[in-house]
Amino acid sequence: MSVTDRAQDPYAARPWTKSYPPESPADIDCDKLASLVDVFKKATRDYAQRPAFESFGAVLTYAELDTAAQAVASWLQAQGVEKGDRIAIMAPNVMAYPAVIFGILMAGGVVVNVNPLYTPHELQHQISDSGAKMVFVLENFAHTVAAVWPELALDHAIIVSPGDLLRFRGVVVNAVSRYVKCAVPKFRIPESTPFSQVLAEGRKRPLQPTSVSRDDVAFLQYTGGTTGVAKGAVLLHRNLTANVAQAASWLDGILGAGPHVMVAALPFYHIFGLTCCCVLVLSIGAKGLLIANPRDIAGFTRILRGSPFTMFSGVNTLYAALMENADFRALDFSRMGFCISGGMATQDVVAKRWKQLTGRTIIEGYGLSETSPIVTINRPDLAEFSGAIGYPVASTEISIRNDDGAPAPQGERGELWVRGPQVMQGYWNRPDETATAMDADGFFHTGDVAVMAPDGLVKIVDRLKDMILVSGFNVYPNEVENVLTQHPKVKEAAVIGVPSEHSGEAPVAFVVRRDPSLTAEELRAFAHETLTSYKVPRIYEFRDELPKTNVGKILRRVLREEYLAREKV
Repeated sequence: MSVTDRAQDPYAARPWTKSYPPESPADIDCDKLASLVDVFKKATRDYAQRPAFESFGAVLTYAELDTAAQAVASWLQAQGVEKGDRIAIMAPNVMAYPAVIFGILMAGGVVVNVNPLYTPHELQHQISDSGAKMVFVLENFAHTVAAVWPELALDHAIIVSPGDLLRFRGVVVNAVSRYVKCAVPKFRIPESTPFSQVLAEGRKRPLQPTSVSRDDVAFLQYTGGTTGVAKGAVLLHRNLTANVAQAASWLDGILGAGPHVMVAALPFYHIFGLTCCCVLVLSIGAKGLLIANPRDIAGFTRILRGSPFTMFSGVNTLYAALMENADFRALDFSRMGFCISGGMATQDVVAKRWKQLTGRTIIEGYGLSETSPIVTINRPDLAEFSGAIGYPVASTEISIRNDDGAPAPQGERGELWVRGPQVMQGYWNRPDETATAMDADGFFHTGDVAVMAPDGLVKIVDRLKDMILVSGFNVYPNEVENVLTQHPKVKEAAVIGVPSEHSGEAPVAFVVRRDPSLTAEELRAFAHETLTSYKVPRIYEFRDELPKTNVGKILRRVLREEYLAREKV
């Protein structure tokens, strides 16, 4: 952006800072940002005897977590891991996960988070692209690693069990997983070591100090897998610590003295879960209540019944699924003071039902892997769900741009651009894609269509690439989905655009019914009550479920591919 454009940008003055909570500063002191290792060491020192994480009823204190992480770091050093080496983790939220994360970081390594539900092909791409030397993998998913082991070029695999670091309870947890649920498919990886052995050997060897600064790479956070080839966002230590400082400054007024318990259902391999449920939790001395399988709603509810919680984080589909469970609806929510949602648009009907059930307003935020992730968040004292994504957090600049990259007039739609200390350095080994996504002034082009109110409140309209063009008019799937899900017989809905001879593109709706009596005609008539005619889907396909990522994002791409493939037959 030129100096002239900047001077003419109506968003340059950061009008949103006037709407901040009284306790929240307009800026954080970026000169005082530490490394994640520094944040971890301070937390384990200041809160040594507090519970850090709970898993399957067992608790690990901050001091015990530090001991385990140091053992991991020491073992990695003994294997020849050097500063900057990439180490992958492929697991859900089990007790070993945070110890492995901070063990890798203390050894000077770079964490490569891997979705454990990846196919062998997806895993092979990420390991190859990142150049990872080792992988820590939960035994339940080790068969995926074994399937492509000869092609992975890894030095070693460390096999984690769900019972690791759970003491005697771990024996029972492992037995149930392996022999009752039969959740561990057979696998054979020649160069592998049990995590328990890593801990035992690492504790015998003193950790060699490694200089880790805030400007070192901490994570390669892969993104874009739902729209194309996954690429690694390069996140420095200071990107994550800045985002944690931004989040903490925003929440200071409501968190109180604590200690707090965060329901950590969002997986740590996802950037939202990593920052919100792991690093932020540690930085404030809270306890993370680890949910290894959030799709098991009955099991999830049993955990919540036995562990009082004060903070809750989730995505729209998780909130909706939990409220379908009668036992969850019977829980005591009196201690819960804060609920945050992100990762996908939260629907009005879900937010309203949650408020009616729990008495708490869902505070929606917005972010991306490339921004560590938080860019905007609603005020924590919000009385009613707004449908907006909130205000930019401290030290963050945003700008709404039109198609030619110039600032859009106030109140008009355009692409959301972001600049701040939480923004990534670029994509790993992809200079061309980095140049496309970021300009010379450090603004990241999110690909999301947004509009900003005069006070700086931001509302996302949709993804640019998901926008449907009907006879020259823009149709945004989120808007249509939000209307369809307000029908009392609709449980979930997803809308895609498909080619049309008459209008260029046409919206098609995929619907999960709450009531099997719902018909396409009934739903179409309902949509016509709220939407302009060209926005109303003509075609409705009813399904038992919608394809989603492991964190609950609906995969419109998959629906589109399935639909187009079927139409060609």
